[in-house]
Amino acid sequence: MFPSPLTLFEGFSALEATVAVLVVSVAGALAMEFVVLRVARRYVSHTDTGYDDIVLSSLRAPLVVTAALAGVYVLTQVPSVRTSVLVEPRLLDAVFGRPSLSVIVLVWAYAANGVVNRLVAAVNAEGGRFDFAPVFSNVWTLAVLVGSAGTLLWLWGIEITPLLGAAGVAGIAVGFAAKDTVANFFGGIALYFDDTYKIGDYIVLDDGTAGTVIKVGVRSTTLLTRDEVLVTVPNAALNAAKVTNESAPQRRRRVRVPISVAYGTDADAFEALAIEVLAAEPLVLDSPKPRARFRSFGDSALRYELLCWVNGPTRRRRAQHRLNRALYVALGEADIEIPYPKRDVTVSEAPASSPDDGESAIDPERDAAPADSRAETP
Repeated sequence: MFPSPLTLFEGFSALEATVAVLVVSVAGALAMEFVVLRVARRYVSHTDTGYDDIVLSSLRAPLVVTAALAGVYVLTQVPSVRTSVLVEPRLLDAVFGRPSLSVIVLVWAYAANGVVNRLVAAVNAEGGRFDFAPVFSNVWTLAVLVGSAGTLLWLWGIEITPLLGAAGVAGIAVGFAAKDTVANFFGGIALYFDDTYKIGDYIVLDDGTAGTVIKVGVRSTTLLTRDEVLVTVPNAALNAAKVTNESAPQRRRRVRVPISVAYGTDADAFEALAIEVLAAEPLVLDSPKPRARFRSFGDSALRYELLCWVNGPTRRRRAQHRLNRALYVALGEADIEIPYPKRDVTVSEAPASSPDDGESAIDPERDAAPADSRAETP
């Protein structure tokens, strides 16, 4: 067991103990400011990240204040001082001891809240994955507030057990009343840690909804569709849905262009022409190289599939449009036939009726009737 610091002042008079404690307290504050923090600043100045600078600057004030006020609290606990003052020890604690500890708690709570907020702001400034990362700042602020309030109540001897019980009951009531909001909040946290998507990604949901993620909030995620329509999807629904992120792990996406040519076409010449058309399109990437694949023999055509890559999922439709136009023109100039269904219709004239049949050779009503009409039996 470590000895109590108060044993260091045994045998000291009240004046000697006061002077010793104040000297140690002031010396500790000065050493913290001009030695420890200066060395720490010199060390972090050589690092590549700025996060350690944020932490150091945020902890400077609480460290110095703690070193200074800790001496005041220790002074109120020295036996020789407690017995020499004119006021009661309880009043001494109430005026000097507990207030010094309360100030230390408040300063550290403020610093802890500030360092997290500044770190989150720095992360967002560097292009964070989610803009709902400040939500963690709000949750942290609430946690620091509750923790510091509970610590202060404990320091001043106020019973907090009934408050905890009331807070638990209130939490259950709020949870049932706002279960959807709570589900969306935790759904957003799950999406954040799963790294399902980030702002700027193009995603497709299992119900066909597709768009670019422009905002991820506490309750919902906002998508911007290709029609420039904003779609707001609850985070709980996103967490339970099948999400296809077409911007990850990399933004390039493959374009498939199906095309058919007539039987008898020179396969080598057609493939060379198709690759040339793909390579000439500015939207198509040079690597991986475009390629042509002979997929199957159709009823009246050779079925091909042309494969190439574009830089981003939102460029696929535009690339398909341009490639289809370019292929149509190139195949026409090369006299390569694109087969299409053909139907031969043969029209034959029905023989005229003989006069011996008792019917007129020309029956206007029969000629006016549809070809598939049938005479009704009387």
